[in-house]
Amino acid sequence: MVDLVPPHTLLSKAALSLDRPAMQPGTYFIQTWGCQMNEEDSEQMALHLEDLGFRPITDLFTAQVVILNTCSVRKKPEDKAFSLLGELIPLKRANPEMILGVCGCMAQARADEIHRRAPHVDFVLGTGDLGLLPNLVTEAAQRKKFQKRVALPERKGRVVEDVPQRHLGRPQKLKAFVPIQYGCDKFCTYCIVPTTRGRERSRPTQDILDEVRALADNGTKEISLLGQTVNSYGKNLLEGRVPFSELLWKIAEIDGIERIRYTSPYPKDFKRDLIETIRDCPKVMEHVHMPLQSGDNEVLRAMKRAYTREQFFDLVDELRGTIPNVSLTTDMIVGFPGETDEQFENSVDAMDRVRFDGAYMFAYSIRPGTPAGDAENQIAEDVKKARLRRMMDRQDDVTREINLAQHGREVEVMVEGVSIRNPDRLQGFSREWKMVHFAGSAERTGRLARVRVTDSKVWGFEGELV
Repeated sequence: MVDLVPPHTLLSKAALSLDRPAMQPGTYFIQTWGCQMNEEDSEQMALHLEDLGFRPITDLFTAQVVILNTCSVRKKPEDKAFSLLGELIPLKRANPEMILGVCGCMAQARADEIHRRAPHVDFVLGTGDLGLLPNLVTEAAQRKKFQKRVALPERKGRVVEDVPQRHLGRPQKLKAFVPIQYGCDKFCTYCIVPTTRGRERSRPTQDILDEVRALADNGTKEISLLGQTVNSYGKNLLEGRVPFSELLWKIAEIDGIERIRYTSPYPKDFKRDLIETIRDCPKVMEHVHMPLQSGDNEVLRAMKRAYTREQFFDLVDELRGTIPNVSLTTDMIVGFPGETDEQFENSVDAMDRVRFDGAYMFAYSIRPGTPAGDAENQIAEDVKKARLRRMMDRQDDVTREINLAQHGREVEVMVEGVSIRNPDRLQGFSREWKMVHFAGSAERTGRLARVRVTDSKVWGFEGELV
C-alpha cells in the first residue's frame, strides 16, 4: 500500500479538465487533513477498501473511490474540505461511477451542512463507525441514495465497551501509530473533540498488545500510542483500571519493539509512576509533548484547563529533575477570547521559564458550538497574527539555543532512510525527538545508530556516525 497523499493545494479548473485520463475502476484515493489520529483512521479505511479489492493510486482525478478524511480542530482545514468538495462537482458529473465520501471530525460535526452544500457526496461517515465503510462503499457502488452515519457511542457509567474494532492487517512499516483511547472528557472550552469523537473510552489492554505484537511481527520497531489525553488511559475498562505506566511496561515486553512514544499527555494526569517509567524503561523515549495552551492562569481557567501555570512549572521541574536529558515540546494558543496584552505576555514569560525544545503554536480559531466560539470578546485577526509571529520568533530563538548546546553530544538515532533534504545523507530521530541528518549507507535503514552532533539547526541536527 502506498503512503497516504499529504494535503495538497486546491484543484484548479484546468486540473479538472475533462481531457484528463478516464477513471480507473477498482482504485481509491484518500485525502487526509488533521492529526495523527486522522492519519491512522485513513490507514484503517485504506485497509477496508483493499479488502473490497480496491487498490491505491496517487491521482485523485482518476480514482473510483475518493475519501476526504476531514479535521475540525481549526477552521482552515474545514474551509479546504468544503472548497475541494465544490471543485469536485464537475469531476463527479463527468464520472457518474465515482464514489465520493466524507469522513472524520468535520463529517461528525457538520453532516447536515455537508449534505446541504455538497449533495454530490455519496456518504458521510462519522468517527465512531469507520468499520461501516465497506458497506457504505458497496451501497454507493449500487447507486443507493445519500447515506449519513454519524452516531457516536454513548457513555454509560464508568465502563465503556463500545470502542472501534481495529483492522490488524497493516502494511510493513518501521514506525506505526496505535490508538489506545478514543474521545475526551476534558471539555476544554475551545475544543470540539468531545463532539466529534465522543466521550473518553479506552481500548482493552489485550487488544492493544495484540495489535502491537502483530506490528512487531511485521517489522515495526517504533510505535506511537495515540489518545486525546493519553495518560488518562485505563480509567473505564471492564478489566479494571490499568494505569498508563503499566501499559507502557507491558508493551515494552514485546520482542521487536525498540522504541515507544505517545501523544498527548494531559498535565494534571501526569503522575509520578509515569515519570519513573520514562526514567527506568529503556524502550520509552525521553520526549514529552505536553500541551500548556496558555501561560496565564485566568486564560487557563477560561479554557477550562484543570491546572495552573505554577502546577505546570512544578511538573516540568519534576520531569527534568528525574530525567535530566528529557526533551519537552508543547502546544500554545494565542488570541483566545478576551486575552489581554498582559495575559499574552504571561504566555511568553511561561515559555521563557520552561524553555521548550519546540512548540506547535496557533492563533485561536472559532469552533462553532463551543463556549469559547460563542464568546463575544473575540480578538481581532491582526492582533492574533502579530502575537503568533512574536511567539514563534521567540521559540525559534530558544530552540536554536538549546540545539546549539548539543554540539559534540552523541545521540541514538533510529535510521528511517535517505534524507528528504539531502539525498546523500540519512535521516532519523533521536530518542529526544530531534531530527538528525548524517552520512551513511541506506542499508542502515531500520537500525539504531550512534551519531555525534556536529551542527545544529532549528529543525534538528547534522551529525556523523560514531
